[in-house]
Amino acid sequence: MTEDLRGRSAEEVFADHLRLAGEHRFEDDIARNVAPGCVVLERRGVFRGHHGVRELARLLAAELPDAPFTYTTALVDGRLAFLEWTAESDRARVRDGADSFVIEDGWIVAQTIHYTVEAI
Repeated sequence: MTEDLRGRSAEEVFADHLRLAGEHRFEDDIARNVAPGCVVLERRGVFRGHHGVRELARLLAAELPDAPFTYTTALVDGRLAFLEWTAESDRARVRDGADSFVIEDGWIVAQTIHYTVEAI
């Protein structure tokens, strides 16, 4: 029997997203946690669907290759979640990462992302 991922709470989806993103398992995260019609607002524009989330993951990986993420604040209230994070690679770091999420029916349906990449 396959796992019913759509029956998960916002807390469960958020925790799964953080775990998979922290492990740099972006494809697994997208398949399990991101709605096909997800909308993400980020400093470079509006990104839609799995294709848009893949593009953002590719950009982040290029900016911070293999950087471990540190989650400094993770909050969930109802269908809303908020994350503050930092990361550091050999050549760059982020000290001000902040994402917000709307989670419905076991999916991340909307997200905002903000971070500043600083060269080391």
